[in-house]
Amino acid sequence: MKPRPAYRMFRVVALTFVMLMLLAPLIWMIAASFKTNVDIYDPGKALAFSPTMDNYAKVLQQANYVEFIVNSLWVAFAATVASLILGLPAAYSMSRFNMKKSALVVLMARVIPGVSLLVPWYYVFSNLKMVGGFGVLIISHMFVSLPLVVYIMMGYFDSLPEDLEEAALVDGLTHIGAFRRITLPLSVPGIATAGILSFIFSWNNFMFALVLSDADTKTLPVAIFDFVGYASIDWGGLMAATTVVTLPIMLIALFVQKYVVSGLTAGATKG
Repeated sequence: MKPRPAYRMFRVVALTFVMLMLLAPLIWMIAASFKTNVDIYDPGKALAFSPTMDNYAKVLQQANYVEFIVNSLWVAFAATVASLILGLPAAYSMSRFNMKKSALVVLMARVIPGVSLLVPWYYVFSNLKMVGGFGVLIISHMFVSLPLVVYIMMGYFDSLPEDLEEAALVDGLTHIGAFRRITLPLSVPGIATAGILSFIFSWNNFMFALVLSDADTKTLPVAIFDFVGYASIDWGGLMAATTVVTLPIMLIALFVQKYVVSGLTAGATKG
């Protein structure tokens, strides 16, 4: 049955409204990154203005944002790889051996607010002389990415048939061998999904990096606040810095969205 004209009109209006709500702040941010601070405060130049690249020059040269980009890439990549190395075997064990209590612990770690751990973590890591290093940033980012990897991959492993693994065990493989030779090759879409989401969450992480980093290990989300002063805010530089943080992740999400969707919905097809 074809949808009624009134329903089609409502759907178009609703989708248009949602898209405008999502895209309007992004469009304003990108436009403001090409304006001077005077133009940003001028409502008459919301659309008609003379673009300038001074804000991006300030971000990439004066503020040394290239170093901060490298820091963010290293921390996000290392946290993602470490979370995959630890999370894949853990998720497989919980899925295949019905470890419900362990799965509950992972779920609790997923929902606990990270801010509740900042003070004890800072106390512990400061006593270990680790505050300000990359190691503590990677470990803290893994608090978010590791439960995410386990949570996603448990559902994906549940969706895979166990017959192939049982046949491999009959042929003489151990559970580790079956996991490495049979399950992992079949789980590439789920692994890609978990890795991509883990990288995105780590790239955008602000709270842990703000407390546990220093001037040499500062990541991009923290470096953005260099444009916020006590007396004034450099809105042009702030919008340019925010664009530098946001656009790479948006491009990654745009190109890998089909893999993310297929990996997230795979666990729902069991049975």
